Amino acid sequence: MQIELACDTNAIHVNIPNHTPVLGTNYPEPRVSTTQLLGKALESPINSSDLFSLFGKRRPGDVVIVVSDISRPIPYAAILPDLFELIKAAGVKDEEILILIATGMHRPSTRSERLEILGDEIVTHYRIEDHNAEAEDLLALSQKSWAGNVVKLNRRFVEAGFRMITGLVEPHFMAGFSGGRKAVCPGLSSLETVQQFHGYQFLANANATNIRLDDNPCHLEALSVAQAAGVDFSLNIVLDHKRQIVQMFAGELAAAHGAACAFVKQHVSPVADETYDVVLTNSGGYPLDTTFYQCVKGLVCALPVVKSGGTIVTVGGCREGVGSESFVNIMLKYADNCEQFLKDISSTDKVIKDQWQFQMFTRVLKKVGAENIHFYTEAIPQDVLSRLSCNGISTPSIQQAVQSHIDRVVRQGKTICVIPEGPYCAPRSFF
Repeated sequence: MQIELACDTNAIHVNIPNHTPVLGTNYPEPRVSTTQLLGKALESPINSSDLFSLFGKRRPGDVVIVVSDISRPIPYAAILPDLFELIKAAGVKDEEILILIATGMHRPSTRSERLEILGDEIVTHYRIEDHNAEAEDLLALSQKSWAGNVVKLNRRFVEAGFRMITGLVEPHFMAGFSGGRKAVCPGLSSLETVQQFHGYQFLANANATNIRLDDNPCHLEALSVAQAAGVDFSLNIVLDHKRQIVQMFAGELAAAHGAACAFVKQHVSPVADETYDVVLTNSGGYPLDTTFYQCVKGLVCALPVVKSGGTIVTVGGCREGVGSESFVNIMLKYADNCEQFLKDISSTDKVIKDQWQFQMFTRVLKKVGAENIHFYTEAIPQDVLSRLSCNGISTPSIQQAVQSHIDRVVRQGKTICVIPEGPYCAPRSFF
């Protein structure tokens, strides 16, 4: 049989034996339009008054609507016009609305990305700003976080007359699930707040993992930060593998997100009958796989179903290269020396920007070894790829290279499974 793996905006097709297990999501097909899904969510908010009533009690100041950046494929152009019509019907003027892009530690958005994310109508008619985690005017809150850390957040959000967050709920390899509180932490947080949120001790905790919220320090820290800021309303969006909206959950921060997570967990966590010699997967396709930094997520998601010492074969677009300068420096400094990296970061309270992604990557290195991580891309030069603690192959023909690899392991009689949705699926195994 033939399976399809998204890579950048393209798809590669790989022939695999017919008996090969394919682990994927199983969301129901959406039966109503996006407008109807939004209307239903807003008419019956969870643990909250309806949005119209809430706007009648808003504080002086802007109505700030927080949206995700380009790394999350949310079809805001199909959501925001209807949402804004409702907001304006509650007496809010266009000039009072500010769209705040929760970039977290990511780079600022470009105009073309804003058009892609939000659509021409929204970009043309509303104010839009990117969060800057290193801005000088971030505000420190009086309330500390769950872990006792000082919280500094985007000034526009803290001073808003009404704070509404939106986000995509999907498996998240550190925080259990994305969405909800993550729009604020790390989305609107200072560099220092994010560093604490992604510090060594948090990520060394076994509970900081996919589809787990209970006792997950990343979830608890992020939730406490968002609660300290005060979120007036939240909208959580669920997409299937076709990027169709299948459900929305609106209302109070924790309750609405919790309901969304419970729904997602039912559909993204298939149970494997065994662990496998080889796992073939991807990095989610565009826009998630634009950097090797983001591609780490797909590798971590494969861990529950690959044997110790087994092999992960994966692909990534990486149109923007490896990642931030800080991440590149970490990867190159500790190339094939993850034990030294863990020793260094565990012995200091200082947290280097983006060290958290390499720390999560070390989970993969420890289970399968760098030589058994086969990463195929065409966008990163071979001399750089060879220094990223993996068996990276830079090739203009990813499909041919992956097919040859799979044909080889089939001839060797190795067991294989496929996770064609990469980090959007969080398989489990009893083994």
